[in-house]
Amino acid sequence: MNSAKMTIQEIQDEIVGEFSMFDDWMQRYEYIIELGKSLPLIDTQFKTEDNIITGCQSKVWVHADKTEDKIVFTADSDAILTKGIIAILIRTFSNQKAKDILEANTDFIDEIGLKEHLSPTRANGLVSMIKKIKMYALVFEAM
Repeated sequence: MNSAKMTIQEIQDEIVGEFSMFDDWMQRYEYIIELGKSLPLIDTQFKTEDNIITGCQSKVWVHADKTEDKIVFTADSDAILTKGIIAILIRTFSNQKAKDILEANTDFIDEIGLKEHLSPTRANGLVSMIKKIKMYALVFEAM
């Protein structure tokens, strides 16, 4: 399905379905890395301190633009696994309305077992990435 036409919940359900196809966490890690390779790259001009995620052990940049009534996110990371994690979040929240992003839950992350299989610093980074995305939504909703 075209994720630009899907709701956040539909995208999250699709991701949960994809992860349920893997038997073990090594396969899931490989899949996360593959997702990172498909991440549309952030323009280098947006790799700034303002766009960096604090609380991540690796460098992660997230940039947002508002197109009509939807927010479009781009991101990058200097670590391959982290790049895959941000790719999952970008897929989930990009091309969505600010209000929908703010109201969305992130239970799907627990459903796919991501948080429990990350190191504590990567799990903190994941939480920081979600906070940054929601902060962008809050700013754009106020505009």
